[in-house]
Amino acid sequence: MENGKTVIKFKDAEICGGENTVIYGLDMEVREGDFLYIVGKVGTGKTSIIKTIIAENPLRKGEGTVCGYDLRTIREKDIPYLRRRLGVVFQDFQLLMDRTVEENLSFVLRATGWKNGYDMDRRIGEVLDAVGMAHKAHRMPHQLSGGEQQRIAIARALLNTPEVILADEPTGNLDPETADGIMSLLTGINREKGTAVVMVTHNVSIFDKYKGRVMECRDEVCREI
Repeated sequence: MENGKTVIKFKDAEICGGENTVIYGLDMEVREGDFLYIVGKVGTGKTSIIKTIIAENPLRKGEGTVCGYDLRTIREKDIPYLRRRLGVVFQDFQLLMDRTVEENLSFVLRATGWKNGYDMDRRIGEVLDAVGMAHKAHRMPHQLSGGEQQRIAIARALLNTPEVILADEPTGNLDPETADGIMSLLTGINREKGTAVVMVTHNVSIFDKYKGRVMECRDEVCREI
């Protein structure tokens, strides 16, 4: 989707990890339809960028906007609304282990303001179908493989039709073949729906095979390569 609207933009931003600045002078723009990798060694600030995007880490210097929200001035009560416009996928899945797949997804919908049971069931069916997991709706997470759990995590990220999917090492705990399936899923969502994807990874073979823009974190800066 060429020339889509800007969904994430940083200009001369300092990215913090705890009390310390880990990246100086970040300039980054993500538009609808972009697939952007953030790469670099452990501890170079990749995840801190994701935490800044979701307003978990404060932006103390420079400019930053995400889905129309100014990260410098966003109010605490508006942070949940920002996060509803983002889908976040983690390396360790972060599913509720005492609830079925369906219950995991309905929990998120209720937490983000959905009330109509019919609408919730329909949406859960749609996202499970999109990730090829409609037949596993009544399973518990421990009954699923790692790849299946990550597919459920992606379904969860899709529930509120996000403008951006943020994926933090989503293939880090998966074998190469399973990781391949997850990448095919993410690139398909990006291509077919125009949903922007920002993915943190240190796996060079992934961004060699699945092309996208690449920014590298190194020596306290992050630049496009």
